[in-house]
Amino acid sequence: MMTAMQALKEKINNYCVTDKNNTLPDGRKIFERPLIGIVPASDPLFDAYREEAVIGPAFNPPAFWLPDAVSVISYFLPFQMHVRSSNYGGPPPSLEWLHSRFLGESFNEKLRRFIVDQIESAGGKAVAPLLNRSYRSDYKVFSSNWSERHVAYAAGLGSFGLHRGLITEKGVAGRFGSVITNLMLEATSRPAGSYYQNCPFLVDGSCGVCISRCPAGAISESGKDKSKCYHYMFIEDHMKIERDQFGYAHSACGKCQVDVPCEDCIP
Repeated sequence: MMTAMQALKEKINNYCVTDKNNTLPDGRKIFERPLIGIVPASDPLFDAYREEAVIGPAFNPPAFWLPDAVSVISYFLPFQMHVRSSNYGGPPPSLEWLHSRFLGESFNEKLRRFIVDQIESAGGKAVAPLLNRSYRSDYKVFSSNWSERHVAYAAGLGSFGLHRGLITEKGVAGRFGSVITNLMLEATSRPAGSYYQNCPFLVDGSCGVCISRCPAGAISESGKDKSKCYHYMFIEDHMKIERDQFGYAHSACGKCQVDVPCEDCIP
């Protein structure tokens, strides 16, 4: 008999395959089937994330969002190959990448709601923090009170790279999402032995391709300068004309996520 989590995974996969919102204007799919992980809401990492050296006290653990939280569902939506390869050239980013960033996140919001609806239909409670009115993201200090990437690490989906993206078995190019529930769901294993296990540069100094891929000069051997990244996308805004045409909130980039060894796998 199929477990509750297996049934939910099947519904999530089917939703990604069949929902028309997972498409570009030309009808091609944006995302492949997702990777899905589960982490107990009581996992000690959620307290560790509140340390200044990680995210900081602004981070709110699962119980903040749902007082009787038991499990956290995390998923990664990998971009299709045609989306990734369209962004190999430039700068600027490709129009296909720009569409995928914003139409893709719009689909991601719908997927979060879909998962919440499925859990509530099964008699449980669920909250998607990024859809909650209490969610905050502060670009002045580059911090937020919930981090999809850090939750994905806790759920065993991957580990961080020099570019500060999360490198999963399907690579780094894609979008993350999460839902907190009071249902008891079987946790997935966390294979990464450290925050940086999947990044060759941070393990032994090899690779570092993302350094040269960054048009903003925001990535160096020391890591990522978030202020330079922000300035490149939000202030310089190299796709202002295009994004204004489609009503997108800001530009996109993603150069450090594509044409790199960790684009679609663990190097």
